[in-house]
Amino acid sequence: MSGLVVVGVDGSASSLAAVEVAAEEARRRSADLRVVHAFLWPAMHVPLGASPLGPPDGGLRAMTERLVTEAAARARSVAPDVEVSQAVVTGEPLTVLEAQSRSAELVVVGSRGMGGFVGLLVGSTAVHLAAHGRCPVLVVREQAVPEGPVVLGVDGSAASAKAIGFAFAEAELRGADLVALHAWTGWNAPMPAPQDERAPYANEPGALAAGEERLLSEALTGYRERYPDVKVRHETVHGGAREALIEASRTARLLVVGARGRGGFSGLVLGSVSQAMLHHAHCPVAVVRGGDADGDV
Repeated sequence: MSGLVVVGVDGSASSLAAVEVAAEEARRRSADLRVVHAFLWPAMHVPLGASPLGPPDGGLRAMTERLVTEAAARARSVAPDVEVSQAVVTGEPLTVLEAQSRSAELVVVGSRGMGGFVGLLVGSTAVHLAAHGRCPVLVVREQAVPEGPVVLGVDGSAASAKAIGFAFAEAELRGADLVALHAWTGWNAPMPAPQDERAPYANEPGALAAGEERLLSEALTGYRERYPDVKVRHETVHGGAREALIEASRTARLLVVGARGRGGFSGLVLGSVSQAMLHHAHCPVAVVRGGDADGDV
């Protein structure tokens, strides 16, 4: 049975870019592609048919069907071998796409839609879906660097394990290198045991950095063996995670982050680093939730 990639469309240039990316993602996975439009107007009791004074193929419903048909045609032109279906589903976009994510292995959306306001860097649907979707969500922002690596943000939290597995799989699918990046500061690094009991706050120079390098290596344990063809580069950066990941995204073909990680607050469904990537990264961003059991979803 083929897997399923879902892409949300609304007729905007951003969503059409998402359709092209989604078609490529489906092709890589040998998966089917479903093009979905959330049709909100029936719930608002707006007339959907053609006006008696207008053309017979006018009206919101006909316009919506054309929109989805054109998006599906765009997908087929990008990936002719992919089985493409289309659906117009009555409902609010987040609710519709969250429901679609339950049967998908990936949902793809543009960073801005038809409802986007000038100055709003990322659409509310993209942010909320990244927090609530039941599968990884790929938000298409700027153009990826075709030969760049997959960049993975690693923080050592249990919730980030699914993001690590997803990033390795994506690098393998693309034939890309993987850069596993871990950023730390003196505020978020666990304090190693003191070397001298008489000086409880004293440690050898570089002890914090060495501990963070071990954290990164331990987080990746087992994945190298599972994905032996993926070339992995470790990068441990003393500095803010947001700044480090945004800079790394400049030369990446994909950035992968968890929905929430170390330092996340209970009840906060999308971490501040993940949100910052959706707003400011220079390449497509995949947000991978840790799972219902970890409390960050």
